[in-house]
Amino acid sequence: MIKGFSKFSQEQKIEALASKYNLPTSFKEVLKSHHHSALQDLYNQFAENTISNFYLPYSVAPGFVINKKEYAIPMVIEESSVVAAASKAAKFWSAHGGFRTEVLSITKSGQLFFTTEWSLEELKDLMPGIESALRNSVRDITQNMEKRGGGIAGFKLTHEARVDEQTFCLMVSFETADSMGANFINTCLEQMGDELVSFLTQRNDTRPVEINMAILSNYTPDCLVQCILSCPVESLRPYSGDYSPQEFAMRFKKAVKLAKHNLSRAVTHNKGIMNGVDAVVLATGNDFRAVEAGVHAYASRSGTYASLTDIILEDNVFTYTLELPLALGTVGGLTLLHPLAKLSLLLLGKPSASELMQIAAAAGMANNFSALAALVTSGIQKGHMKMHLTNILTTLNANAIEYQKAKNYFSDHDVSHSAVKIFLDAERLKEQHRQK
Repeated sequence: MIKGFSKFSQEQKIEALASKYNLPTSFKEVLKSHHHSALQDLYNQFAENTISNFYLPYSVAPGFVINKKEYAIPMVIEESSVVAAASKAAKFWSAHGGFRTEVLSITKSGQLFFTTEWSLEELKDLMPGIESALRNSVRDITQNMEKRGGGIAGFKLTHEARVDEQTFCLMVSFETADSMGANFINTCLEQMGDELVSFLTQRNDTRPVEINMAILSNYTPDCLVQCILSCPVESLRPYSGDYSPQEFAMRFKKAVKLAKHNLSRAVTHNKGIMNGVDAVVLATGNDFRAVEAGVHAYASRSGTYASLTDIILEDNVFTYTLELPLALGTVGGLTLLHPLAKLSLLLLGKPSASELMQIAAAAGMANNFSALAALVTSGIQKGHMKMHLTNILTTLNANAIEYQKAKNYFSDHDVSHSAVKIFLDAERLKEQHRQK
């Protein structure tokens, strides 16, 4: 065990790891090559025990038309096919009405769990007084948020009887304006916890009250955004491949229905949505882990995990909808602290949190539409692997000439790691013979 690791300098941490685990010189070289000469001190503040930076591509998907406004959407993701798919869908839908989005609600919540001998009925009778006391206890915290249009939205008391008869949850709803609001919510809840103990103890000091936890919830079913795509079925011809637009639309509808009723398919279907959503969330310095947890919980709200999208084919019109919870912020956290997150928000025109929710939803919809369109026509691998050709060639140490030859060859051949290796081996053998 390396003792005192957190107190070491960055250089000492790297040396200690290399020595402890007998790592090659390249371990230190690679870590140091990824240091940022101008911003390393800033990046070191983002996490504990930092020894380097893990870089991901920062890409842009241009041409998104969302509610008649054009965007170039920044995306941070390691998979090139995601950005390509989003860009292709954006171009197509920009000529067919674009992405229509709407924020349905913006409420987030936190939970105050407590244990007491007070009964549920007694606590319900006391709720008006509890609410007033708790609001007053955090007035100094909420006043600035209220000036920005946020604050406490409401309270709801539940009995957690499946845990034990003495445990309760006070669910507090918040609106946090352009902030994601995690720190704001948690600070309010902790102060409310102290006030709740005081309030109940003053009324009966023989009944002990214990706060179990005070924490925001990443389940945000009341922080919802909707995205809609719609066009005449005939307009889908560019995506229909060997099928007629009508056949394509029916195959697409069946794929959506399968994602509604088949668990394994639903997970992958929704993952395709999150390819686009997460890429925007990362690019803007938001918390993609919280978003992922909340979205997948929402997909299970009926008791069965299902698709987040739905489809209507009526009067020869294709209408595709997406609804998902997205608790995002454009102030606080890394949104302005990380230079590229700040740049992303500038590129997007300094959006409000509600506007960013709509942008992320559109990116998710674009990726899901492209994936499903490929699945029901040519298959996912044809386009996916062509986008990965560069990665495969890099892995196999292809030079510039080999790269160009491979690109030409695989323009009309299926791409796979083994196929590319066979091609390169043959080209290299030819080159050896030419040099003899």
